[in-house]
Amino acid sequence: MTENPSVVIALARVMEDVRAVRKGDRNSQQNYAFRGIDAVMNAAGPAFRKHGVVVVPMLEEVNYRDVQTSTGKASRECTVKVRYRFHGPAGDYIECVTPGESMDFGDKGAPKAMSVAYRIALLQALCLPTDDPEPDAATYERAPERQASMADQARAQLRATCAENGWDRDRVAALYDGNLKTEADAQAIAAFTKSLFARSDLELQAAP
Repeated sequence: MTENPSVVIALARVMEDVRAVRKGDRNSQQNYAFRGIDAVMNAAGPAFRKHGVVVVPMLEEVNYRDVQTSTGKASRECTVKVRYRFHGPAGDYIECVTPGESMDFGDKGAPKAMSVAYRIALLQALCLPTDDPEPDAATYERAPERQASMADQARAQLRATCAENGWDRDRVAALYDGNLKTEADAQAIAAFTKSLFARSDLELQAAP
């Protein structure tokens, strides 16, 4: 009777069968190629089934944060930390923990973040290469997201100031030269908040 191989041996055989996954998908907004979760699963799935490897996800952490895009559109960011357990034919297993992050306008943030985490786990656990340049060859800054976050903090401070002084938020917003809901300049909002103290409470309070 043939003894079932350990999970490490089974994964090594999977790695032998799955040599590379090309970046065949393209992000049309930022214009870059990437390896989507479907492409990675289509490459690894048959090899997992062939060699008796079962992967089970275990969510360890999930966080949500309301953010704005660079155009001021409301969105939600989801970040997850997932533990993946690779079970082998002999009944043993090994684990890895990977992060996932996404931003979505609706209710798909968590599925997207989980897909990203699983893709990372498979790419790194199976050492799946690609012919594209190394990711460290370029760096990117998140200035728009940071700017939006600072603007959100300035808006929160404005709301708190209105509550402390009994000012009507709608009347206050009407005095702003622009749209307070989509304003991305945190300094402009802070300066506006400070300028309100030069006005009379009667002008800022709700109409009787």
